[in-house]
Amino acid sequence: MPKKYPDAVDLRILNELQDNAKLTNQELASRVHLSPSPCLTRVRALESNGYINRYVALVDPRRVGLGVSVFIQVRLEKQVEEALQRFETAMNAYPQVMECYLMTGTSDYLLRVVVEDVPALERFIVDELSQLAGMANIQSSFALKQVKYKTALPL
Repeated sequence: MPKKYPDAVDLRILNELQDNAKLTNQELASRVHLSPSPCLTRVRALESNGYINRYVALVDPRRVGLGVSVFIQVRLEKQVEEALQRFETAMNAYPQVMECYLMTGTSDYLLRVVVEDVPALERFIVDELSQLAGMANIQSSFALKQVKYKTALPL
């Protein structure tokens, strides 16, 4: 059974890995003031207990031609379980949908979408999103400037 919360040493490990997941075990152990063997044991336990889900590389979207970031609010005709599940399944199939949240308030979902340009966004909204069964309203807002972006949790 996993621990309820990581201890102070585990939190130091998680903070270091959030900052740089490419650290060797030797480097990580040094930074968190452990010897390599117990450090590796803790990292493996954090992984197996679900505290670390995966390791990724963060790619600059503009450098790969995805310079348009858009937030889309979606309202469905009905908020029944079947409609919600159908919408969520559809969102998981679209690679341009980076994040999808079930919301409270006036919209049912908030999406963060990245595309190469405005015509690509138009194609996504007109040809894909608006064609889904049960759509009531779609509102999009362009991100003009990214003021802050973090992936590391405040541990």
